[in-house]
Formats: sequence, C-alpha cells, structure tokens
Amino acid sequence: MSRPVTVGVDGSEGSVAALDWAADEAALRGGGLRLVYATLWGQHQPAAMKVSHEDRAGEAENVIAATEQRARARRPDLVMSAEEIEDAPAQMLLAAASEADMLVVGSHGLGSLRGFVVGSVGQEVVADAKRPVVLVRPGYEDSGRKRVVLGLDVAEVKPELLDFAFDFAGRHDVPLEIVNTWHTSFHRHHGADEEAGTASALSNAVAPFRDKFPAVRVSEVSAPGRAAEHLVDAASDAGLLVVGRRRAARGSHIGSVTHAVIHHAPCPVAVVPHS
Repeated sequence: MSRPVTVGVDGSEGSVAALDWAADEAALRGGGLRLVYATLWGQHQPAAMKVSHEDRAGEAENVIAATEQRARARRPDLVMSAEEIEDAPAQMLLAAASEADMLVVGSHGLGSLRGFVVGSVGQEVVADAKRPVVLVRPGYEDSGRKRVVLGLDVAEVKPELLDFAFDFAGRHDVPLEIVNTWHTSFHRHHGADEEAGTASALSNAVAPFRDKFPAVRVSEVSAPGRAAEHLVDAASDAGLLVVGRRRAARGSHIGSVTHAVIHHAPCPVAVVPHS
C-alpha cells in the first residue's frame, strides 16, 4: 500500500505553499494526502502570552478546515485526511514523516541577507527525519514542467539520493541534471586528467540508474567551485533541488551544503536522508 504525502500546516504563507505542492504531488503518486497540525506551537512562550487549550483547539479547527477546503478545491478527487495532534511541532512532524512517502513543510520568506528563513522546527525536522523532507517557499507556484537538479558527491555516492531524484523526474516527465563539483585552490591546480577522471566517476555512478530509469532524460555537470553556489544557481530555474543528509548514529547534522541550499535555493528543496 502506498504511503501518503504528509504536509505540516499552521496557516502561514509558507504552509499554504507547502499544501499546494503536497496536494499536487499526492495526486500524482496516488497514496493520498495527510494534513497534520500541532497544537503546542506556543508551549515555550512566556506565561503571559500562552493561549488556552480551547483557543489552540479552535485555531487548529479553523486552520485544518481552511487547508482542507483549499486542497479539495485544487484536487477534488484526492483522498485526504486531517489531524490535530497535541504535541510539539518538531516531534509531531518527525512522527508523521516516519509514516509518509515524504513530508512537506513550508519555509518563511526572505530574511535580512536575502535568503529564506528555515526556523528551528524546520531545521530539526530536516536533520532528524527518516524520510525525505521537502521545503517549499511562500508564494511558490509551479509554472510548468521544470527539470530536477541533484547535488551528488562522486566521492560518496548514495543510492537513496539517485533513486529519489530519478524517480521524481520520471514521475513528472522532466529532465534530471546531476551536479558534481570539486574544490580548486591557488596551490594545487586541478589538471585535465583529474577533471576527466571526475567526470568519468560521475558517469560511472549514474550509469546503473540510467539503466533502471531508461525514460529519464539525464545530463551530468562536473565543474570546479563550491557545491552550494552551483546548486543555488542551478535551482533558479528548477522545479526541485535534491540534496542529501547523512543519518547520524548519535545526534544530527545537516551538512554545510544542505544547510546553504535550504536557506538560499528559490525552488522547493528535497532533503533525502541516507546511510
């Protein structure tokens, strides 16, 4: 049985964008859409600012009703469920993610450094979720078929990343661009032989997945420079950017490249956990 696409809702602008994206993806995948809302968002507020249980329940009811109405108007035939869960938002979302095909959450608008704001809840979920997490920007609307971009490190190829990116591109019938970068320095020039070797390593890593997903149109980019800069630039006209996050045995760590792209890439970003 297919797992649902799960989306965290809270009534914010980012949440609305996440809802729209998740509804479209759920309709494509056929596993249904699950809306989840946490009623303990204000649990760490000062006592004078805390709201009553009744007020939280009333707000949850209003948000869920509005989001259900929006999702049904967008995708009338979509199988859908909605839940108010009395728990802290990060814990609630992590539990919901474990039962989902993917978890979709909204991020906030532009910050003071012209990047997107991913709050503490979003970062905790990205760092600890056992399933892919997709971050969607406020106001994002898919304006047509766009390619998927995957950031891949050929020194540490993870099949979970390639499977997710190829599968997503195949489902949407869009091209897949796979980007690998290497660092250069003033002290050591990356020679032509090394460049050819890096490109060859990328092709070798991708080849089994080309065979597994023969319908997907794939391009490979192997270039010098910082990975985050290349990926953010590539994301400017992409429909989805896919990056990885290691499952840590003790504690969680997003990684510098993933941390950078979730704050600066303008398109939705899928963070895929891997071993």
